Formats: sequence, structure tokens, C-alpha cells
Amino acid sequence: MTRPYFLYKGFRFLVDTPLLFLSLWVADYFSGEYFFSGQHSFVYIFLLLSIISWYSAAQVSGLSRDLRSNKFAEEIIYVFITLILFAIMLTSFLFFFRESIHLSNYFLLIYLGILFILVLSFKYIIRKYLHSIFYSGRFQEEIILVGSTPAAKDFYDTINLHTYYGYKCIGFLDDENKKLNGCPYLGTIKDLSKILAESTVDEVIIALPNSQHEQISACIEACDFHAKRVRMIPDLYLYAASNITINTIGLLPVINYRSLPQDRWANKILKRGFDLCFSILFFLLIGWWFMPIIALLIKLTSKGPVFFKQERWGLNNRKIICYKFRTMYNGSPETDENGGFLQATKNDSRVTPLGKFLRTWNIDELPQFWNVLLGNMSVVGPRPHVTPLNISSIQNVDRYMLRHLVKPGITGYAQVNGSRGETSAPGSMQRRVNYDLYYIHSWTFWMDCQIVLQTIILTIKGDQNAY
Repeated sequence: MTRPYFLYKGFRFLVDTPLLFLSLWVADYFSGEYFFSGQHSFVYIFLLLSIISWYSAAQVSGLSRDLRSNKFAEEIIYVFITLILFAIMLTSFLFFFRESIHLSNYFLLIYLGILFILVLSFKYIIRKYLHSIFYSGRFQEEIILVGSTPAAKDFYDTINLHTYYGYKCIGFLDDENKKLNGCPYLGTIKDLSKILAESTVDEVIIALPNSQHEQISACIEACDFHAKRVRMIPDLYLYAASNITINTIGLLPVINYRSLPQDRWANKILKRGFDLCFSILFFLLIGWWFMPIIALLIKLTSKGPVFFKQERWGLNNRKIICYKFRTMYNGSPETDENGGFLQATKNDSRVTPLGKFLRTWNIDELPQFWNVLLGNMSVVGPRPHVTPLNISSIQNVDRYMLRHLVKPGITGYAQVNGSRGETSAPGSMQRRVNYDLYYIHSWTFWMDCQIVLQTIILTIKGDQNAY
């Protein structure tokens, strides 16, 4: 780890302390309790308890980890979880000082609210500043890739596309393949020890197949000898059809197969409860007045029905009727002269001017909240595809049908990661399915919250792939 990056991590960790103090001062001013004008010893005790509670909560929630490779929407969820844990810990500590420190619930509510805003603001500023540094080519950690597996290629493309991750791959090693998407070839795997001795590499990423366990062990030994950090990209593509966890028994790593998270009744109830609450809230706050306006505009600008109903595949391949606002001219063809399904393309002549606006801002998807209330869709899940697209993808896309193990969603993990719109480009549908399977296998309630938040952010910014 470079010294500047070490300083960054220290600053990112310690900056929360003055934010706790500042939040207390602001809350004291706006609440009118004038806590600071009382006995100063109690102020110090409160600050000490706040610091202990905050950093303990950050360790439990994962906020203290390096989140530069996570989207900011994910970091918001981490901050929110930390704030909940912080509130529980702090109020528990304050219970023991209830005879000395008298604080109202109003004061604590203001304190927590201001702390949430300040922490989020500073995390965002620090993130953007770090991104600007990485984009300029400074403070990047130099890494070496060992292996040229598909996972290695994906990793190399990812760190090149997202410079703000802070990694620079100086080359790769492999005994057979000497090409890796433009990454410099440094030699065979046996050359690793020599290269580590002669270069200033910060980290080694091993992306070898499981069958090459001897080479993997040799690489780890070389990294240990030269005191270099090493990480592995596990070759788990063969197990992508199952949800897996890895733990250890003694010193041995063990792969555990288990049911999907959404197969458990507690999770089913939690997800269905979230879907119902979110959908009802949408109709109460927005849908009852906004959707009639959109319906009227569609009726005034083009002939035909307001809503567009289309057969799609849902949970366990069951056919469902998916509702959308109509965005194309009435009677537009859905298939070409060969009978193939016509996906919407950029500047598609079938899309009305209003329809283009609705697609850009995801407004055409709003009627699908009715599907959520009916129970055949979820707020978050793999996007449902039309029947012809499903049939054509079954033969061409690996593990495609596994995306129907859960309910389809209005938004999904693939969509917030840029895999949206037309899928005619080679590998685009496979990439979308890979995101969907990752979501299915890794589902948590907080992951749904993160995806919803990212969807809102993308909607406000405008999605370039929405057409």
C-alpha cells in the first residue's frame, strides 16, 4: 500500500470524529437545549460515548472498510445501517448516565439527522476527490494478474473502465495464453518471483483455474516471500447455478451449497412486505395524480390505448401480463420480416416523441407497480423479457433460465449496473444474466434498498441506455 493511500485511509477513518463533535454542536444550537452551556464534563462523556458507539457500529456494518469500488448508493446504505446501530449503542450507553445527562428525544433526533447529512456529505466529497486523483494517474496501486481466465479478463476490463478503483495492472503472467485484452504479457507463472524482486508491485491478483492448485500455491509462496499482498479471484463459474458460501474447517476452505436467500420463508415475507409497502406508498404519494397526467398526454399526442400490455415470463417460467405506458405508435410491428423480435433501438422510428421522454426517465414502467400489487412482479428483480426474446436467449445464453427462479422486477441489479436497453451486441445478454444471477444468489433486504436508491439516482441523471 502506498504511503499517500495509507494517509487517505487514515483520514477517511478519522474524519468522523470531528463530524460527531460538529453534529453535537449544531444539534445543541437548533434544539434549544444548550447542552454545551452546562457542565463540560458531561459533554466530554457524551462525545466519548458517541465516538465509541460510532466506530463500533462502523466496524459491525462494514462502513470502515474501503468502499471505493462500491457505488455511492451502496455507501449510503452502509451509512444508514451504521446510524441505526449507532443510535442503539449510544442510547444504551446513555441509559447508565440517565441521572447525570438529561437529553430529550427531540435533541437526539436532531443530532442523528445532522450526523447522517454531514457524514454523507463528507463521504461524497472525499470519494469525488479520490476519484479525481485516480483519474489523474496518481496514488494508483500497481498490480500483476496471474492467469488469463475469463474472470481475469473481466477484472482487467473492470479496473480499466472504472479508474476510480485505484488499480493499475502493469501486466499478466500465464503459461499458455499471451493475450489478455491489451494487457502487457510479462512471462510465465514461474517468472513471478523474479518480477516481484525487480518491480514495485503493490499486489498480486491470482486468477487461475482450480485445477492448477500447484501453481496457485507456488504463487502464494512467492508473494509471501517478497511480502506482497495477494488476492484470488475464485474459479466458481461451474457453481454459478447454486448459491454458495465459503468458510473454513480447521485450515481447509469448504464450499457450502445452500438454498437461495429468497427461498426462505422469512425472506419471502420480508420481500413481499417491502413490495407491498413501497407500491402502496407510490400510489398514495405519486401514482394517484401523476399517472392520470401521463395517460392524458399519451391520449392527446398519439392514437391508440394508453397502456401497453405484453406477455412476459415470470417466476418459474409462468406467463404474466406486464403493464406499461404505451411509448410506440399504435400498430408498430414487433417482429421483422424473418419473424425475429424487434428490440427498441436508439432513435427507433416506432417510438413517439413523448414515448422517448417516458423511456428516458423510466416513466413508462410505472404501471408495473400494479403488477407488484398483483404479486406477479417485485419492485426489484431480474427484468422480465418478452416471450420471443426468452426463446431466442435460451439456446445462446448460459444459465439463462435460472433468472426465473425469483419474481421479475421493475428495476434490477443489471439495470443499475448499465446493462439495460438493447441486447443485440455480442455478450450483452450474457452480461445481463450474470448480473441477474449474482443478485439472485446474493440477495439481501439492504441490497434491494441499494438498487432502489441507485435507480432513483439514475432516473434523475437520465439513463443513456434508456431508449
